[in-house]
Amino acid sequence: MPYELLIGLRYTRAKRRNHFISFISLISMAGIGLGVAALIVVLSVMNGFQKELRTRILGVASHIQITGVNGELADWQSIAAQAKQHPEVRATAPFVQSQGMFSVDGDVKGTLVRGIVPELEDGVADFRQSIKSGSLDALKPGEFGVVLGAELARSLRVFTGDKLTLIAPQGTVTPAGVVPRVRSFTVVGIFEVGMYEYDSGLALIHMQDAQRLYQMGDMVSGVRLKVDDLFKAPRIARELVAYINADAYLHDWTKSHANFFRAVQIEKTMMFIILSLIVAVAAFNLVSTLVMAVTDKQADIAILRTLGARPLSIMAVFVIQGALVGFIGLGLGVAGGVALALNVDVVVPAIERLLGTQFLAKDVYYISDLPSELLWSDVWGVTAIAFVLSLLATLYPSWRASRVNPAEALRYE
Repeated sequence: MPYELLIGLRYTRAKRRNHFISFISLISMAGIGLGVAALIVVLSVMNGFQKELRTRILGVASHIQITGVNGELADWQSIAAQAKQHPEVRATAPFVQSQGMFSVDGDVKGTLVRGIVPELEDGVADFRQSIKSGSLDALKPGEFGVVLGAELARSLRVFTGDKLTLIAPQGTVTPAGVVPRVRSFTVVGIFEVGMYEYDSGLALIHMQDAQRLYQMGDMVSGVRLKVDDLFKAPRIARELVAYINADAYLHDWTKSHANFFRAVQIEKTMMFIILSLIVAVAAFNLVSTLVMAVTDKQADIAILRTLGARPLSIMAVFVIQGALVGFIGLGLGVAGGVALALNVDVVVPAIERLLGTQFLAKDVYYISDLPSELLWSDVWGVTAIAFVLSLLATLYPSWRASRVNPAEALRYE
C-alpha cells in the first residue's frame, strides 16, 4: 500500500486531540449524505409526477394522430391500413371531433365532442378503465348515447340515464335562415381520467352519430395511432410520412401536450440545480475540516517532509482523507435516498397519519398520492456530481499542507 494512502486512512480513523475537528468532519459527512438523499428523492418524485401525468394524458390522447388538412379525412380505412404497415404501429382508430354545447334545464356548457368506435378506441386509449358509471359499450350507432367527463357531468348536474340536448355549430339552412342543429342525447356513462382538461370538457359519442350530427357523411376528422414505444413516437411519426398517401397532418403526443411535459422537465431541472447547490455547500464544509486538520497536523507534516516526503505526497495524504469523508457521506446518502425513494408510498402515508393531515388533498389535487419513480441514471449522476464536488473541496487545504515549511512548523515543538 502506498504510504500516502496508509497515512490518509490512518488520519481518518485516528482520534484527534482537537475533538472539534472530528465534530466538523461528522457534520460535513452528514451534510453530504442529507443533500444527496434529498436530491435522489426529489428527482424520483419528479419522475413519478412526469410518469403519472404522461399516463393520464395518454389514457385519453393518442401516441400519434393523423388529421385532414381541412379538418376532414376521406377513406380512413385505407389510411389506417397504410399506417399499420409500419412495423411499430400497434393499433389504429378513427375519430370525429368538433365543438358542441350541452343544454340541460337552462344550464349551458361548451365542450369538445369526440365521435369514436368503442371497440377500436380500446386499442389506442384507456377510457374503459376510467369509466365511473355506465359503460362505453352503451355507445350504439343511432341511439345517440353520450359518455361525459366527471366534471362536465357535475357542472350540468346529470347522471347516467338522464337526457340532455347537444347543440352543434353546424347549422341547417331553412327559409327562416340558418338554424343550429339540435339533438337530444342520453347519458350512458361517466368517466374520470384525473385530468381537468378532459374531465371538464370532453364528451364521447358514437362516430356514426357524430358524422350524422356534424354532416360529415363517411368522412372523419382523423385517425389515432398507438405505437409499441411511446418515446419513439416522434421518430415513427416522421417515418409514417413515407407510408401515408394522403394530404394529412401527422403529430405525436410530445407536440400535442408539449407544455405539460416541458413544465415538468423545467421544474425537475431547477430542483436538480437548487439541491446540487445544497450538496455543494455540504461538500465545501470539507474545506474548513481539512484546514483545521492541516493546522493540527503541522508537526507531522514537517516530520514527513524531513524524512523525504515530496509536496505532492503530502497533498495526496489530505486529498485521500477528505475524499474518504466525502465518500462515506455519499454512500450513506445514496443508500438512504434510494431506500426512501423506493418506499415513498409507505413513508408519506405514515407521516400523514402521524401529523393528522394530508399533503395532497383529493378535493384540491388530481394526483392525491405522492408518486415516485427511481431512475438509476439519476442516482449515478447525483453520485458523480457529489463525489467531484467533494474531491474539489479537498484541493485547497491539501495544497496548503504541501506548502508547510518544516523549519517553521518544528520551531516551537
